[in-house]
Amino acid sequence: MKSLKTLERLQQLHQRISQENTGTPKELASFMNISERSLYKLIEQLKDLTAPISYNRIINTYYYDGDFELQINISVTALSNNEKIQVFGGSYFLKKNTLLQGLCSGRLYIS
Repeated sequence: MKSLKTLERLQQLHQRISQENTGTPKELASFMNISERSLYKLIEQLKDLTAPISYNRIINTYYYDGDFELQINISVTALSNNEKIQVFGGSYFLKKNTLLQGLCSGRLYIS
């Protein structure tokens, strides 16, 4: 779940930077309910994704110094037991990997 929280924070940070309405790092961290250090880590993660992030000290805001778009899509779907068997019953399990087959589906597939 920590990864989901990080993705949510990256998306929130991206939106604020896109609007050029972040405030100082201290204000932004407070707004996002994280430490300044955590904020700097998120900014570094965006930069690792080639985000051209700059900071304007006159108006106290982060901004993108070039084109950058971030799309984060999270989808969670509950599967029934039958659907789980279909997911795990692919061609990978037709190989002679009987230990993994038994652990994942409760069935033994032998080629």
